[in-house]
Amino acid sequence: MLQQTQVITVVPYYHRFLQRFGDIESLARANSQEVLKVWEGLGYYARARNLHRAASIVLKERRGVIPDRWQEFRKLPGVGDYIAAAVLSLAFEKPFPVVDGNVKRVLARLLVMKNPVNKSSSAKIFREAAGTLLDQRKPGTFNQAMMELGAIVCKPQQPLCNICPVSKICRADQSGKVLNYPIKLKKPPTPQYRIAVGVVFKNGRVLITRRKPSGLLGGLWEFPGGKIDKGEQPVSACIREIKEEVNLAIKVDSRLSRVKHAYTHFKIVMDVFCCSYVSGRVALNGPVDHRWINLQQLDDYPFPKANHKFFDELKQWSYKECGSGNAKVGKKARAE
Repeated sequence: MLQQTQVITVVPYYHRFLQRFGDIESLARANSQEVLKVWEGLGYYARARNLHRAASIVLKERRGVIPDRWQEFRKLPGVGDYIAAAVLSLAFEKPFPVVDGNVKRVLARLLVMKNPVNKSSSAKIFREAAGTLLDQRKPGTFNQAMMELGAIVCKPQQPLCNICPVSKICRADQSGKVLNYPIKLKKPPTPQYRIAVGVVFKNGRVLITRRKPSGLLGGLWEFPGGKIDKGEQPVSACIREIKEEVNLAIKVDSRLSRVKHAYTHFKIVMDVFCCSYVSGRVALNGPVDHRWINLQQLDDYPFPKANHKFFDELKQWSYKECGSGNAKVGKKARAE
């Protein structure tokens, strides 16, 4: 959970996860949808899917015993160098250095490293630097100390050098150039996509679809829709996408909400419309499953965070207002 997520965000999820899945067996035997639901909102859902798969492998192939050797542990789904080093050093006191963003920042300042921290070829260099400093007797404690030092003292913008326990040997601090490190390559502008999504009502129920198990947001449920083509109006895109994705003809009644959400490598602006079913039978092109559910059942399914941003608005709408076919799409909604 701590991979790519801050501690303050993880803590409540960690407690809920352990309360629901108290051991490897309970996690391994759980349904994938249960796992995703408990993980819901934490993001990077591939981590949850891989953790679930890893638990199954450990239970079936190793009788529930987690491997404590690098090559064996590294083969588990979702385990890269960072996770392998973290678990093996913290849980088994194996001498592997953990290198996350916080540790890279500490190393860059401590040793005035000119290698860009966000360049892939620099990963090995930072790992080797961390390895030369690693306390071989207590690698787990050392790794936690380095991560904590970067998180609460050696901060990106306002480092607390006056209370830093290693300031006397920090080359960047001694030269008065702490804020010059770490060096980062400039990233290209984050692309932004326009999305149109339809909440399709039929006999008081709404249609939700499930994404394929792999890839972005794999296994989660959502409302049908997709990217708005260049020059296309959001309402037209909603009608087109729903026809292409689930084979239904629908009528757009009103715009419910506009949601902005940021993922790791891109951003979206999502127009959400309330729609009425007109004709057709669901035939999936992309999604792997579908359900017609009551709005009260939304909490039973794992959804992406972007969808949650309009749930409160959706629940406030009655069927008479949204999906009855009586509401109108305003001129502004048609034009945007």
